[in-house]
Amino acid sequence: MSSTDQNSPASDLSTTPNTATDVDTSVDTLADDNSTTHFGYKTIEKDDKISMVAGVFHSVAKQYDVMNDLMSFGIHRLWKRFTIDASGVRPGNKVLDLAGGTGDLTAKFSQLVGREGQVVLADINSSMLNVGRDKLRDKGLVQNIEYVQANAEYLPFEENTFDIVTIAFGLRNVTDKDKALRSIYSVLKPGGRLLVLEFSKPENELLNKAYDFYSFNILPKMGELVAKDGESYQYLAESIRMHPDQETLKGMMENAGFEQTSFKNLTGGVVALHKGYKF
Repeated sequence: MSSTDQNSPASDLSTTPNTATDVDTSVDTLADDNSTTHFGYKTIEKDDKISMVAGVFHSVAKQYDVMNDLMSFGIHRLWKRFTIDASGVRPGNKVLDLAGGTGDLTAKFSQLVGREGQVVLADINSSMLNVGRDKLRDKGLVQNIEYVQANAEYLPFEENTFDIVTIAFGLRNVTDKDKALRSIYSVLKPGGRLLVLEFSKPENELLNKAYDFYSFNILPKMGELVAKDGESYQYLAESIRMHPDQETLKGMMENAGFEQTSFKNLTGGVVALHKGYKF
């Protein structure tokens, strides 16, 4: 899969250097030594992960929204709606939609925070940001949205900036998740909250087996037919399995400083919404 143009920003995006060296620190996803990490089920040099993940999302960006609808049968829209409702967003709030991609959450947050508020759509991948920016501008959403190309591990914002940070279906692609959670904690205001919407571990074993069959037998074929890239969707399926389960992620949030952490399983645990506060 292509990994070209990983550092080429959209024409009017704010940017931050992609200088991170990624190491996954969750217990059951540690690679064999400190110089390697995981890319799906593959063990790779940690310095290669940013470019390899970038290649995936450069490849799928233009078909990302179509594939989301197909892969989830449209249910991703309900998961995102639940996240927005759980955020407690209010007029005048400042929201960071991290790994916000094509801007589904940003679009709704922009309407809810109003003219006095602000939404920052941030993503490490310039192709995803370009697609999101064009989509939101086509909807006439321009006045209170800023676009920033940023690495979740090294957020380029001052401390205590945001009332709300969301990261939807993006944390599993960040290798040093602990570092990203600490970075998010830093940029949240006291009293602010983080919401992590991510694929997780189904509660029911039969559902888990059916989900595995779908992910590894159907999903890559859909990616090949629709996006002309089955390999990227094979990685996305594998990345879900390598992501920490519900309780592990909750513990990681607590280790990063978050309090009153909780999670809500959606669609039987196929997806979970984690929530934590900075006090």
